[in-house]
Amino acid sequence: MAKFSWRKAALAAAVVPLIALSACSSQGGRPSDSGGGAAAGQVASTDRIKVALITHAAAGDTFWDIVRKGAEEASAKDNVELLYTSDPEAGRQAQLVQQAIDQKVDGIAVTVATPDALKDVLKKATDAGIPVVSLNAGESVSAKLGAFTHFGSNEQLAGEAVGTRLAAEGYKHPVCVIQQQGHVGLEARCAGVKAKVPATEILYVDGKDMTAVQSTATAKLQASKDADVIIGLGAPITLTLLKSVTDAGSSSKVASFDLNAELAQKIVDGNVIFTVDQQPWLQGYMSVDALWQAKRGGFKIGGGQPVLTGPTIVDKANASDVLKFAQQGVR
Repeated sequence: MAKFSWRKAALAAAVVPLIALSACSSQGGRPSDSGGGAAAGQVASTDRIKVALITHAAAGDTFWDIVRKGAEEASAKDNVELLYTSDPEAGRQAQLVQQAIDQKVDGIAVTVATPDALKDVLKKATDAGIPVVSLNAGESVSAKLGAFTHFGSNEQLAGEAVGTRLAAEGYKHPVCVIQQQGHVGLEARCAGVKAKVPATEILYVDGKDMTAVQSTATAKLQASKDADVIIGLGAPITLTLLKSVTDAGSSSKVASFDLNAELAQKIVDGNVIFTVDQQPWLQGYMSVDALWQAKRGGFKIGGGQPVLTGPTIVDKANASDVLKFAQQGVR
C-alpha cells in the first residue's frame, strides 16, 4: 500500500470485540455482534477502569462508527468501561467533557476540533488528575491543552500529500470543500493542498445538510468552469460531491480524504481518483489502550509527541484490498 509516512508507531495487542452503547457502559469480555475484530482473546486482569471517549461526531457520519469500533475492541481487551458521547457543537462537546469529569472517569479521550471551546474544561480534567489523550483533530494544540499524546494524521502534511499527488497528475484548479468552518483539522487539510497547488479554491458548506452541500457544490462547479478536481474532506461529503459533478454537467474529477466501504467501491469503480485514509479504527483503539497503559503502569505512549495513524493514499491500485477491510468496518 502506498503510504506517506513521516513517523512510525507500533502497537501490538490481543483484541476481542465489544458492543458499547452511547453514553452507556460497555461490558468487558463479551463477544460483539458489530462485525470485525478477533473472535476471542484474553481480557486484562487489571482492575476495571472507566474511560470517556468524547467526539465532535455529527449524526450519520460513518467515519465515527469506525473510530468507535476500535475503541470498543480496546475496551474489551483492557477491562475498560467505555462511555461514548458526541456532539458536533463545540459548547455542547465541552459540556460532555465536564460530565465525564463529574463522573470521575479514569481517563478521557477527546477530539479537539475547536480548541478554544475545550481548553478550559480540559484544564479542569487535568487539574483533577484525569489523564487526557486527544485523537483525530487537534494535533498542533494537543500538548498545550494537557493531553499526553495525540492519535491521528498530521492534517497539514496530509493536505500536502494530496496537493503533491494532484500536481503530479496535472490538476491545476482544485476546489477544496470544508464542511465545518473553523475546524482546525479541515482547514489544515485544504491549506496543505493549497501549499502545493496555489490555485486551490476553498468552498465552505454546511456538512449537517447534505442537500445544501449538493446544491452549493453544484453551483460552484457551474460557475467555475476551470475547476478540474473537487475534493471532499470526508466520505459522506465526497459521495455527495459526485452527485454535484453530475448535476453541474462538470468534467471535474473527484478526490477525497477519509474512507468508508461505499467510497472504497467508488475508487475501485474509477469514480473517485483517490482518498487519503487516516485509519480511524486505530485512533479509537490506541486512544483507549493508551489510557489503560497510563493507568496500569504510568506508561505514556508517544513520548510526548503525536502518534501518526496516517496519511495513507488509497487509489485504484490498492482499493480492492482496502475494500475488504472497509466492508468489515475496520477501515
